[in-house]
Amino acid sequence: MWWRPALPALRGSPSPSPVLLLGPGRISSTCHSQRRCHLNRLLKLGLGPGLRAEGPGLRAEGPGLRAEGPGLRAEGPGLRAEGPGLRRGGGRKKRGGPGGSMAEAGSGGGAARYRGALHPDTWEQELEAIPMFMKRCPAEIDAARQPELACLQSLLFDEEQDPAELARMYKNEGNEYFRERDYRRAVIAYSEGLKKKCEDPELKAVLHTNRGAAQFYLGNYRSALNDAIQAKKLKPTHLKAIIRGALCHMELKNFSEAIAWCEEGLRIDSKEKKLLEMRAKADKLKRAEERDARKAKVMEKKKQSEKEILLAAIKERNIKLVLEPSNEEEEISDGLAEISLDGFHSDNATGAKVHLDADGNLNWPVLFLYPEHEQTDFIAAFHENSRFIDHLMVMFAELPPWDLERKYFPSNLELYFEDEERAEMYELNPEHTLLQVLQHQRYFVKAGTPTVLAFVKRSPFSKKYFSGKKVHRL
Repeated sequence: MWWRPALPALRGSPSPSPVLLLGPGRISSTCHSQRRCHLNRLLKLGLGPGLRAEGPGLRAEGPGLRAEGPGLRAEGPGLRAEGPGLRRGGGRKKRGGPGGSMAEAGSGGGAARYRGALHPDTWEQELEAIPMFMKRCPAEIDAARQPELACLQSLLFDEEQDPAELARMYKNEGNEYFRERDYRRAVIAYSEGLKKKCEDPELKAVLHTNRGAAQFYLGNYRSALNDAIQAKKLKPTHLKAIIRGALCHMELKNFSEAIAWCEEGLRIDSKEKKLLEMRAKADKLKRAEERDARKAKVMEKKKQSEKEILLAAIKERNIKLVLEPSNEEEEISDGLAEISLDGFHSDNATGAKVHLDADGNLNWPVLFLYPEHEQTDFIAAFHENSRFIDHLMVMFAELPPWDLERKYFPSNLELYFEDEERAEMYELNPEHTLLQVLQHQRYFVKAGTPTVLAFVKRSPFSKKYFSGKKVHRL
């Protein structure tokens, strides 16, 4: 027995035209492949009105529904079921079977009940468990718990069949999943069909095209494109594969390739509406993309020029920059020839960067740190010719809420910068401009943002902070 875990969902509604599906309305002794085909249809469509199916010892009918196996019969109105010596009928006379009466007395002397009969309260659920009467098939079939379904499935996908016939069965199964929008299972079914390695190139092209369509709706555009390419190799005139390939290129924004696929399809059918519309759309998007690329190139060139002018201004002022390469030691450069433009940036939270104003003056983002209270102040554009005291007067015009001891006012503050390489502190003169500080021989600007530390004069915290460090005072 060959086992496959997935089955198409069974249909609960009756077939609208059972005679067309199953000929005169009866399946009798037919060839093996025909029986398998009929079983497949029964699994997917159920039994419609007036529909009747028979195999060896098996029969099912519509109104007055009746099903028989070896010694088994079930009927609809006036439901009747029989097994070996087992029979139940609604309003019918009780009969015994081989081996004596199979009736059991009901409790309290009630009506007799047959062993194995359908229960009057749950007969619908019990019928639903029988494959022939199922309205919906489980997504995954357990061979141990559902041997009947496993048997039917093994008949449908018997590996002894011709590879082409098996491939068609998987294609039909995939089509059912596709119609139900279960694209993942559709991909699996089409893939199984391709594994059968049938020699029919047209069937293989259809399987590739259909799998590509399912992959497309799953958003797997590259996989869908690969299937379209394979289908086109197998059948160069397969228009559906060409349309699918063009759609994939559109989703991947490969507009030139999409146009090429559309042109190839239009050589086969010059009036194909989808290809005509897609080619026009791809051409429009391609032109827009090329225009945007030209604009981006011009903007990038402009930004590069501005960076070079900025770095030249910094170099001219003899300001030293420090780049901090990730996972590497700091590199200090006295000249700007070694500085990477991409590495020159500001890491502050606002994204402010050093820039030249209209008068050619540098404006820097500057960070003030207050270690005693673990607080900060940030100035986004500190003019290089502005004095520190001017900014302190504005910043501390009102005492900050965290200064509970009321000590932070401009005349009571000392400013320092830290030389981390030497573990030394340098005191700054608040009357100096930013440019004067940045030109100090031991000041290095890190990540494009100058940093200054502020302490209360002669505070116990500053003494503790300076311990172990060399302090250069004014």
